[in-house]
Amino acid sequence: MKNIIAAFLFLTFYQTGISQNYIPTIKNNTALHYICKLHGQTRTLSLTTEPADNKLTFKLETRGVKSSIVMLPEAVKNGNALSFNQGEYAPVLNLKPTETFFMISQSAYQDLLKNNSFVYNNTTYVLDKNEDKNSVSIDGKLIDALHVIAQIDETEMWIVKNSEYPLICKITNNPLGINFTLVKVVDAVN
Repeated sequence: MKNIIAAFLFLTFYQTGISQNYIPTIKNNTALHYICKLHGQTRTLSLTTEPADNKLTFKLETRGVKSSIVMLPEAVKNGNALSFNQGEYAPVLNLKPTETFFMISQSAYQDLLKNNSFVYNNTTYVLDKNEDKNSVSIDGKLIDALHVIAQIDETEMWIVKNSEYPLICKITNNPLGINFTLVKVVDAVN
């Protein structure tokens, strides 16, 4: 009887621990709120999503700047470069067919799952299997993410476990001086 009670308690606590993990998803008008560190300055950044026709548009808003960043279908699927554009150059910015924004491509994500690494911006990122590494959480819920480390510098990224839209929920030690952390996700109410 004691073993049954112990097993029941273990499964209850295990399920509670599992249910704490959170996987943000992208739907039409999902709002992603980030805190960005840009060259020593801190600013908030909001991205509102518009997935359509296999492409993804982020409506960017930060410090009075509003812009739409458009990722082409081939970039969402097979991109190999991350754009750090801040949306200040055009009201609508169509990224190159190789560029993604605040996410890696679906094929890079599959490489990460299959090979424990992927190449982006000519840099190899390797999966860090140390589970104790600074994780990312929103409202007390741990984001279910993969932690990767660049092999040529100290850049670290946390990528949401979502094969359709593998969002980057955190970047640190970026040599470009652009680091960000996802702090809130608001799904649109239909």
